[in-house]
Amino acid sequence: MKYSKIFQYAYLVFAALFIYDAIARYTNEGIIAYPSILLAATAIFMFFFRRKFSKKFQNKNNSN
Repeated sequence: MKYSKIFQYAYLVFAALFIYDAIARYTNEGIIAYPSILLAATAIFMFFFRRKFSKKFQNKNNSN
């Protein structure tokens, strides 16, 4: 179960990297990096989705 928590936070790390990439491209080249922004939003969504699913799974195991 510890691996799932590590992967949850890995999504946040990847989101930060994609946001940094989008900001760097915008400031250096003036280009809006839509793929980086989309991937960052997806990574943030996956973090919250995995966290909610993990809590549901733990509650189900604790009740049995």
